[in-house]
Amino acid sequence: MEPIRIAAALIDDGAGRMLLVRKAGSRAYMQAGGKIEPGEAPLDALRRELAEEIGLEIADAPWLGRFQAPAANEPGRIVEAELFHLTMVHDPAIAAEIEEARWVEIAQAGELPLAPMTRDHVLPIALKLA
Repeated sequence: MEPIRIAAALIDDGAGRMLLVRKAGSRAYMQAGGKIEPGEAPLDALRRELAEEIGLEIADAPWLGRFQAPAANEPGRIVEAELFHLTMVHDPAIAAEIEEARWVEIAQAGELPLAPMTRDHVLPIALKLA
């Protein structure tokens, strides 16, 4: 089975906090972002998803890499993320399937129930950047 291809953003405020979101019906916190549509470039998918989910309009974002982990909300599936980085303060306007968006101290983020991608790949990167 093909991995679920997503574009996601590690968004930090430059002061030790990162933005995490939680989808409706899920306990796991993760980065804002979502599925890449067929024929869509990862950065274009990220722009669309950030606007849809948290009301954030971006022009560009540095690419951090491609990572794989078990999908948080689709048991038995693997998610493959094109991960980008943004440093900014944003007051999220939650919409679409997002139930909660919150700024958390990067050093304490591991205390939350995190999606495998966030726990295994994004948080270690965030800790290095902090």
